[in-house]
Amino acid sequence: MLTLSQVRRTYGDTIALDGVDFVVPENTYMSLLGASGAGKTTLLRLIAGFEEPDRGAISINGERIDGQPSHLRDIGFVFQNFALFPHLTVFENVAFGLRHRVNAPVKNEKEIKERTDNALELVGLDGFGHRAVSAISGGQRQRVALARTLVTEPRIVLLDEPLGALDANLRARMCDELKAIRERLKVSFLHVTGSETEALMMGDKVAVLAEGKIVQTGAPDALFAEPLNAASARHMNAWNIFEAGLCTGTVGQGPIAVRFDQIDVSAKEQSPDARPHLQARFLTGEFNGPTALFFFRAKDGTLLQIIDHLSQPRLPDLVEGENYDLHFAPDAVRQFQGAA
Repeated sequence: MLTLSQVRRTYGDTIALDGVDFVVPENTYMSLLGASGAGKTTLLRLIAGFEEPDRGAISINGERIDGQPSHLRDIGFVFQNFALFPHLTVFENVAFGLRHRVNAPVKNEKEIKERTDNALELVGLDGFGHRAVSAISGGQRQRVALARTLVTEPRIVLLDEPLGALDANLRARMCDELKAIRERLKVSFLHVTGSETEALMMGDKVAVLAEGKIVQTGAPDALFAEPLNAASARHMNAWNIFEAGLCTGTVGQGPIAVRFDQIDVSAKEQSPDARPHLQARFLTGEFNGPTALFFFRAKDGTLLQIIDHLSQPRLPDLVEGENYDLHFAPDAVRQFQGAA
């Protein structure tokens, strides 16, 4: 189990991580979701030992690892750009960590070949060892980078936006393969991403990092359906967050959130009396195959989004520039404390 306790990291006057408490359980695929600049890569670099925290503790199974050199931590790191050696073959790239690691390098060529071949087979690249890394696809390079990490049998694997350089079809396939590989190995993966779809799809558990803090951790379905704060809701990219004062009807005070798919639309001043509602101007629509996303502007300037499933459409015909009533069930509202 990886544990971070009150970890802080600053760069001059900039606070990258501010008292982070975070746990990655044993045998778990953990997603870490955060926007650009939230501190995701800094957190990985601290765990891996490429940097040290200003304060706080990092431990694996109760053993402090902060302060230890990176090569003594038994942690694997898969970089976003793969960081392969272009002059080496696939086999030589994977074997490099065994041959040249500082702590107990492997000298026996038979063992190197056996472990490297096994790692390539694990990631679906059996028979690719002789190829140049420049002669294989992006997805295959991703697998080589993963095999190079796994061949050293790390205690935990860190993945820094590992799917970001892949096209959409390959990204979806690699998601399945990464989960299957982790399940076979029974080690924990910590997968950092800025995509809420990727985080929810990949993680057994998902943690949200915002403004240098972990603001919520939980199962993907619970995190999506029940964000605890505005920061978590915003990272799900499925919730409208706006001031309760915009609404007619009893919805509380301060910032509230209603999911994109739980808001209905009617002509101005024709909302069902029992439902909370607010007025907003229709801006435009965006069609995405089986769904459509519609954009509205509330009176205070807040952008509101409504998703409609075209197999069961519920929205009326909308005219750009016209005002409409947006209404929702009282139990669709999430109430948050503090500023939105």
